[in-house]
Amino acid sequence: MVTKFKKLEQTWRWYGPNDPVSLQDVKQAGATGIVTALHHIPHGEIWPLADIQERKSIIEAAGLTWSVVESVPVHEAIKTRRGDADKFIENYKISLQNLAACGIKTVCYNFMPVLDWTRTQLDLEMTDGSKALYFNWIDLAIFDLYILKRTDAENDYPHSVLERAKTKFATLNQHQLDDLRINVLMGIPNEKEIELETLRNSINEYKAIGFNGLRDNLVYFLSSIANVCEKEGIKMTIHPDDPPYPILGLPRIASTIDDFNYILKNVDKPFNGVCFCTGSLGAGVDNNALEIFNVVKHRVYFAHLRNVTKDEDGSFYEADHLGGDVNMYDIMKALSEENALRDKSIPFRPDHGHQMLDDLAKQSNPGYSAIGRLRGLAELRGLELGVTGNY
Repeated sequence: MVTKFKKLEQTWRWYGPNDPVSLQDVKQAGATGIVTALHHIPHGEIWPLADIQERKSIIEAAGLTWSVVESVPVHEAIKTRRGDADKFIENYKISLQNLAACGIKTVCYNFMPVLDWTRTQLDLEMTDGSKALYFNWIDLAIFDLYILKRTDAENDYPHSVLERAKTKFATLNQHQLDDLRINVLMGIPNEKEIELETLRNSINEYKAIGFNGLRDNLVYFLSSIANVCEKEGIKMTIHPDDPPYPILGLPRIASTIDDFNYILKNVDKPFNGVCFCTGSLGAGVDNNALEIFNVVKHRVYFAHLRNVTKDEDGSFYEADHLGGDVNMYDIMKALSEENALRDKSIPFRPDHGHQMLDDLAKQSNPGYSAIGRLRGLAELRGLELGVTGNY
């Protein structure tokens, strides 16, 4: 007899009313939950109750549910613990209270310094003609050495990478260099691009803070919001670093199994959870995504499912959801088994997707075109059905 499992909650990231992918498109894809944020609110400011209610009403009018907030951004003053950090923490707490008042209680966030997820190319052509996101260490070194011109940057790369970067840089024209700069600094759609001088200043600030200091600042932040989260029933889910390596002289503290052990043990409260992202973790050469899941599964409140193919130096491109280096069958099996133990289904979303078919001729947010994610969701939905037998 096959044991029946309840299904994971199928969700979809939506960037709000300006997203080229509409809520009607999301419904046709088969997702029921929306993952979104108020991107028009500057980082660090309070999310007004009225704005949250308005966004929720739009989603519910389309017959969908606002399941997860991604993200309530953590202001740089908190990450660096500047003198005004506590003011921004108080703002964050009020935003959480306002979200909870609207019944929205799962929050995804990250603690990556300055930059959010980082890619060097947004349109790597696959053998089938679709386009994928790409992170290439040679191109990052070119950005670091010749565009950002970070002091002592050459000390952070092997000699072979430096030589290849020098050779490739000599072949690039100004348009190609501008594209590389834009790609690296892009960040989240609908939010302001980071400027080079801002990045240089932040790098110097984080150099003084270091790996241990950033860890301490995360613990301080989580400890400061703990009472509000516990009172309101908020689940905070930290997103892994993307990519899971120090880049541009910036520390990373949510990249490895040791990092997550530290985060969960130093604020050992149920509200302190993990957004389990197979793509971010799978990009780590020494990471075993399933091993990490088994360590953190009791605190996984949200999942991003995507895949990557990487080479020996850690460069990677985003592969098909069921292709790449992450064994998605094993991940789905483990995630479904954990989901069966929960009172409430774990939400997951197909993370990123290839630009393909009609979307190749459309303007879309990088990684967030409709058809590639539709394919990913369909594949993951089928995989869950095959793993669980839950018709």
